Parts: sequence; structure tokens; C-alpha cells
Amino acid sequence: MTIFADLTQLSVTLILKQTVWCASINPHQVFGFLGTSTMASLLSAQCAASVRGSGGLVRVRAAALGIAKRNCSSKQAYSDQYLHRSVVPSMHYQKSLPRLPIPKLEDTIRRYLAAQRPLLDDDQFRSTEKVAEDFQSGVGKQLHEELVAQDKNNKHTSYISGPWFDMYLSARDSVVLNFNPFMSFNPDPKAKYNDQLVRATNMVCSAVRFMKTLRAGLLEPEVFHLNPAKSDTDRFKRFIRWVPSSLSWYGAYMVNAYPLDMSQYFRLFNSTRIPKRGRDELFTDERGRHLLVMRKGNMYVFDIVDKDGNLVKPAEIQSHLKYILSDPTPAPTFPLGVLTSENRDVWAGLRDKLLAAGNAEHLQIVDSALFCLCLDDESMRDHIHISHNMLHGDGCNRWYDKSFSVILTKDGQAAINFEHSWGDGVAVLRFQNEIFKDTTEQPLVNPGSAAAAVDSASAVRKLQFNLDRELENGIKKAKENFDSAVSKLTIDALEFKRGGKEQLKRSKLSPDAIAQLAFQMGFLRQYGQTVATYESCSTAAFKHGRTETIRPATTHTKKCSYAFVCQPGQHSVEQLQAMLNECSKYHGQLTREAAMGQGFDRHLFALRYLANSKGQALHSLYTDPTYAAINHNILSTSTLTSPAVNLGGFAPVVPDGYGVGYGVHDEWIGCNVSSYPACNVHEFLECVQMSLEDIFTVVEGKPLS
Repeated sequence: MTIFADLTQLSVTLILKQTVWCASINPHQVFGFLGTSTMASLLSAQCAASVRGSGGLVRVRAAALGIAKRNCSSKQAYSDQYLHRSVVPSMHYQKSLPRLPIPKLEDTIRRYLAAQRPLLDDDQFRSTEKVAEDFQSGVGKQLHEELVAQDKNNKHTSYISGPWFDMYLSARDSVVLNFNPFMSFNPDPKAKYNDQLVRATNMVCSAVRFMKTLRAGLLEPEVFHLNPAKSDTDRFKRFIRWVPSSLSWYGAYMVNAYPLDMSQYFRLFNSTRIPKRGRDELFTDERGRHLLVMRKGNMYVFDIVDKDGNLVKPAEIQSHLKYILSDPTPAPTFPLGVLTSENRDVWAGLRDKLLAAGNAEHLQIVDSALFCLCLDDESMRDHIHISHNMLHGDGCNRWYDKSFSVILTKDGQAAINFEHSWGDGVAVLRFQNEIFKDTTEQPLVNPGSAAAAVDSASAVRKLQFNLDRELENGIKKAKENFDSAVSKLTIDALEFKRGGKEQLKRSKLSPDAIAQLAFQMGFLRQYGQTVATYESCSTAAFKHGRTETIRPATTHTKKCSYAFVCQPGQHSVEQLQAMLNECSKYHGQLTREAAMGQGFDRHLFALRYLANSKGQALHSLYTDPTYAAINHNILSTSTLTSPAVNLGGFAPVVPDGYGVGYGVHDEWIGCNVSSYPACNVHEFLECVQMSLEDIFTVVEGKPLS
């Protein structure tokens, strides 16, 4: 059974960065000891009796697209409590997911040097090469052997999971701009359903239904189907449900289906990042039945799950939200939510003071809420306004530490802002896709629905915190720091309408490679240089996989960019097309390697983490200025296309860089880019536009003018 063509298709199709994911797998990691025919026989023997006695069929509804396309045709009318009832239990594949491989050290060093080559002159590269080779033959070899041994003793997880959690939770910078991204929803196709109250009610109800479906094990597992005619069928699902979970992944593989890791999903609900000095903690309390609602900086809670674990009647939820939206209470002078935007050590100290002031119960209510709903009183002017509001807002009407917040503006624009330490966006995007589909196709309230005649004044509780002078001063200072930080952020957007994914695919070019090349060309036009670039690729196809880095700045993109930008008249159309092809091929190779856990960034990170944990002095590889430079990612990029998502965004990761959110659609390409004062985002997008024009001119077989 040949799999490499499938791997190519899988990894390229699933590229979604940073807030989202990219998945692929190296089957040799799990099939090196057992041929596929042997595995098929083993599966048959294990499962035949169970399948023969499986009984009746539970019909399933097609889940939201997510990223793994689901083409399930069977549907049923479902109760108000669940989105659907999957034949296959949600976590059925989790136990048998393959483990994230640790790359060979020599491969990591080779890839590291290849990524450094376009960023350095000859003397710098020779120096870096010497340091890297010394690391490989000495300290690095020892650390690698220890890492491999450690990994063998921890087969329940991945080698990167613990260090990655530590990296996020130990960071002391504010989560706002530095970590939390946003993804905005497309409007409901039925305009009247975009009313703030109607849409908020439907989203809350769908969110509870998602939570209940997940916790009941009825949410369809996250699976990428390369041959949905075989694997995304009732027949296969009835079969695979009886395969023991220790073997189920292999059964899916046999029909070209690739289950993805779902270990992060449990942190979606009732979860909060708790500030602690030195290192934060993640808190989850699934007993919480209430929703946290914020409006004008005021905080309200009410139950959206009843004592029997069922969704509260939608009309009652609508009534409670209507009560909050009509509450005349002015914005507080000292809005507590802004503290969650502070430096983590500062916020940890202030939280201790809040606890000492008698606010422990209220903080526990906030932390254990299912999620946070932010009702904003402002209407949005345009996409740029949406981006600013959903990425950071005014700092007062948010609780940035919640695992996720759903934000609804006065005119019904909606988005999710999520805290990043607990997960990489896989669960968030699935959640977003599911509730968009549910609210638009099966809304539980409509514009004509009457709110229930209930006593919302009794059901809704406004949280009042005890604040002393020191806490008031802390809130005041946090607001000043917040305003100063966000005032420096500029966001601009680009829509390139000349062509998109379809035209590039017809020319046998990777759409993602071409978008990344346009960013390289754009930066070269603007600043005359090639710089460190980051594209995150999920390793969700492996147990407890997190992310790996694709390095889009390559010797191929550098050569091609110079040809287009600096020497447009010196190359024929055929030569330029050949350069585009080389860039596309190499980017595809980097993507496949990263998706299969064969990048270099996470391996070097884990080795450094291991050295630090032992109190060992760092090798000069890590103190080399070129190592710092390649990790100073001036271009931080993330792509996202989804039927539910209008746009997504994040801030730059360095003061002199860009945060580039982009999507390559069928017939157009969109970019949503952020910068600080050191960079001119408007000029950058003009340069990207020019670069895309030139690329498509050459793709069309025309010479550059």
C-alpha cells in the first residue's frame, strides 16, 4: 500500500497555522514493525465477532466541516441537548494515535543550517556551521540521547508537550497582543439573525450543545478523510466503533483516514489561566454550570445548564441576556477585567490582594464559568475596526484569561478570542465551525421569539468585588499600560482579486508557497533584505502533538525574490516560472517534514529545555547571535480558511515585525496584517500587492514590464 502521495495531499491540504493547524503523519513510525496486510488480518480477527453482534444503527448527522472534511450523508432530527450523536466515540482513536517522533540530531542540524543560509553572509554562515557541528558531535549528542531515553519512559505523551506548556505558562508578558489571537465569524446568512440578542442567545445555546456532545462522547472524532467514500460512511463507522481503541487508529489508516489528537478539547470549557508568580496554572472545574457575561466592564453570571445537566430553555437564556443588555448600570470606574491584560507577575500579585480582600468566591465563579460572553455596545465600522475590537478591545469588557471568549458587538459581529497556553487552536476552530453551522442551520431562537417570562433579576447575578485603594491603583495602572500597548498597534488589510487557489493549482503551484513567496518579495521590496520568517504547522496527527515550524525564507525564495524585484528584465518568463516551481516544491517539502514532526525548531527547543532543567550551561549554539536572529521572527504568519471564519488576526511577535494573517481562497487572496511603529504595514501591503501582481503575470505566461 503506497502512502507517500497521500501524505503529500494530507499535509498540504491541512496547512493551517499558529491559531489553527496542519496535520500529517509518517506511517513508518508505526508500521515499521508490522506490514499492512498483517495489520489488516489482525484487525479482522480482533473485530469480526464484535461487528457481527453490533446490533442496530445509530444514524449520524454530518458535523461541521472543521478542517477535516466530513461528507457524512445520513442525518437525523436531534434533540436540543446535542449537536449530533456520533456512532464512533469522540476519543475512540486517542489511545492508538502514533507518537510524535524525535528527529535525528544530524537531520535537525542540517535543516537548521539550511534555514540559516538565506539569512547570513558567507562569513556568518561558516561561523554558525562550525558551532552547529560542534554541538552535534558533543553536548548536543548527549542531550539528544537523554531526550530519547526520557521520551521512551513517557509514552503517554509527546516529548514537546510538557516543555511547550512550560514555555507558555512561564511567559510573563501580557497575554493581550503577545499570545491571544482572534477569529471572527462570518455573518449569519439570514440578516435578521445577526441581531445582537438573537445571535448571542443562539451561540450560547449551541456552545452548551457542543459541550454536552463532547462530554457525552458523542462528538464526531476529528478525522481527516483522504478517501471519504470509504471512511466517512455509516458502514465504516459501525465497523470501527467495535475495534479496540488500542487498535482503532490503524483501522482508520487502512481506509486512508487519519484521526487527529483531541487531548486539548477538555480545556475548552470551565477553564481559566490563573496568574501565579513565575509560572501560571491552568484551572478547570467541570462542575460549573454558569456563563460569565461582560457588558460595559460589569460582570454577570447565570446558569445555562440546569441541575440535571441539561441546557436551560433557550427562551430563558434570551430573557437573561436581554436583561443584561437593558441594565442601565454605568461602566465601573475600576473595571476588574483589565487586570487580566497585565504583566503576569503583576496580575498574580494583584490577584493575591483580591483574594485577601474577600473576593475568593467571586474569582472562583469567574474561573469556573463555562466560558465568557462579551457583549459590546459598539457597532463595527469595517474589517479593521473588527480586528482591533476582537483582538484587544478596550481592555475593560474582557476576561482574557478564560480559555475562550465569544464577543458580540451591537451590530451582531461575532468572534472568538482565546487564551493560547492550553491549546493551539485545533479545538477552538472545531468549536467555531460547529456552532456557526448549528446557529445558522438550526437556530433555537429567531427574531420573532419572545423571551421567557421569568424573573431574570433573580436569576442573573452581578458580581461586585471588594476593592481597596491599592487594587484601584493597580486597575488604573493596568488600564494605562493597556492603552499604551494597543495604541502602538496598526492593522491593515489586502484583498487581491486577480486570482487565487484554483489558478495556482492549475499551474501546479502550491497556493501556500506562493502566498509565502509574496511576503518574502514584499519585504524585500520594502526593506531590501530577507529575514527570519515563521509559519506554524500543527502536529495534531500525533498523540499530544503541538506545533512545528515551517521556515518559508529559503535560498529558493531569496533567489526568486531578487529575480522578480531587483532583476525583472534579466530573466525570461520561463526562467521565472521555473523559479516559482522550485519555491513551490521546496515549500511543500518543508511543510511535509514539519507536519511529520521533522522540523528543527521544536527539537532544538526541547534540547535547550533539557539543558536548562539540569542546570547545565548552554552550548554556544544557543548563545550564537544567529540563533537569536532566526528566532526573532520579523514575519510571523498564519493562514486560515473556513466556512465559519471571516478573518483572523494576531499581533507581531517582535517590535520590528509583522503579524500576517492570510487566506488563499479559490479566486482571491486576503491578508490581515498588524505592525508596531517600527514597521509600516500600509507600505508592506502595497509591496505584497505588487509582488502578487508580478507573480500572477508570470503564472499567466506574460513578461514583467
